[in-house]
Amino acid sequence: MKFVDEAFIEIAAGDGGNGCVSFRHEKYKEFGGPNGGDGGRGGHVYALADSALNTLVDFRYARRHEAKRGQHGMGSDMFGAAGDDIVLKVPVGTLITDSETGEVLYELLTDGEKIMIAKGGDGGFGNMRFKSAINRAPRQKTPGWPGDKKSLKLELKVLADVGLLGMPNAGKSTFISAVSNARPRIADYPFTTLHPNLGVVRVGPEQSFVVADLPGLIEGASEGAGLGHLFLRHLQRTRVLLHLVDLAPFDEGVDPVAQAKAIIAELKKYDKALHAKPRWLVLNKLDMVPTDEREARVKDFVKRMRWKGPVFEISALTREGCEPLVQAVYKYLRVEHLATQPEEAPDPRFT
Repeated sequence: MKFVDEAFIEIAAGDGGNGCVSFRHEKYKEFGGPNGGDGGRGGHVYALADSALNTLVDFRYARRHEAKRGQHGMGSDMFGAAGDDIVLKVPVGTLITDSETGEVLYELLTDGEKIMIAKGGDGGFGNMRFKSAINRAPRQKTPGWPGDKKSLKLELKVLADVGLLGMPNAGKSTFISAVSNARPRIADYPFTTLHPNLGVVRVGPEQSFVVADLPGLIEGASEGAGLGHLFLRHLQRTRVLLHLVDLAPFDEGVDPVAQAKAIIAELKKYDKALHAKPRWLVLNKLDMVPTDEREARVKDFVKRMRWKGPVFEISALTREGCEPLVQAVYKYLRVEHLATQPEEAPDPRFT
């Protein structure tokens, strides 16, 4: 299935049905009186978060969604039936904004969450509503109210605890396949990953976290170069970023330090809040560095980067160093969760 994380749609709730003007007519009954019923309300439009979905592709081509209008009122005190509601199923993590103003309207973060995004119009009053002691035969009625109509932007931001950051071919896909259940496409050339991949990392019984692998960033990404900038929004809900660096680049003359600094600069240009997130340095592909050179190369890299945060040395291919990294990430996420989440709504993965 094609991965689509942005879509523009038009929605229209149903209009309310009109009220009815009617009078009771029965044989042998001289004075019937008004009996026009109210119109039915228009159908609502709901959005439902569904964990079985991971793309907005259904809304890429079906852009107009309309609920049914309510039926008109009828005689004999009969109200019109309400219009049928419609439910739009979206992936968990979908952000709904007004496409004209950019205002954030709704955010669906839990599976099964259902919200009304367009209210159907109320039905109009029939003439039975206007009967009074001084108006025995009213001929008034009111039309149904119009339903809400909106132009919306749907934006998917995947719900992941950890995000992987790095240049193309830094080994992000190999790493996520080594530590989780994800099986992304892996090849020995850059830009293998074309869309985000999510993997669940199992640390222990009922203990896990979700990691997101994005297409690699390159210099100039904030201006549109490459693919990574299209998916950086998916890192905005993560708690920690793992910056993977190829410590043994295949091409001669390529400086891993310069590449790492370029990634950090692009991150800052794109979103300062994303740049401020906790970020750990993960030096990958140690299996390609001679054993007697590893310590010196790592120290030289950290020194030239002027890095003050956590540093991990791994080989995603051989899984060397992956387990200590996974345990450290889980411990950090658990501490963060317990410090920020209310006691009445704990995440069972981190309790």
